Amino acid sequence: MAPVSIFMLSFQIEHTHQYTTKMKQNLFDLVPTINERLTIEKEGELIVITFPRFRSKFLLRFIPKNKPRMIRISLDEHGTAVWNLIDGRKTVKQISNALAEHFNHEENYEYRVAMYFAQLYKYGFVKYKK
Repeated sequence: MAPVSIFMLSFQIEHTHQYTTKMKQNLFDLVPTINERLTIEKEGELIVITFPRFRSKFLLRFIPKNKPRMIRISLDEHGTAVWNLIDGRKTVKQISNALAEHFNHEENYEYRVAMYFAQLYKYGFVKYKK
């Protein structure tokens, strides 16, 4: 299998206006911002993300009483390091460069950071602006 150049990684973003279009952009050129519907807490040194199980209040009525209405996700050490650098001004590339020391300059750490941002976007934790 041929090695993948991390800088050639493209990322598809769906823009919802009157219609949906897909455009390919270099993930490293995008600026991540934290989704405003999330609640961010610190437990010790780690970040905990909390968000409602459903966006609709109507659907909340159907959650059994023994199920929590909120979902909590605890980030690990690496996830917390990435999350702490998301400020709405730095690009993914700048964040990746800032994490070089944290990852001890591991081979392919940029790829790990890129895949992490792709997951954050997929699950709606971050949004991207140019």
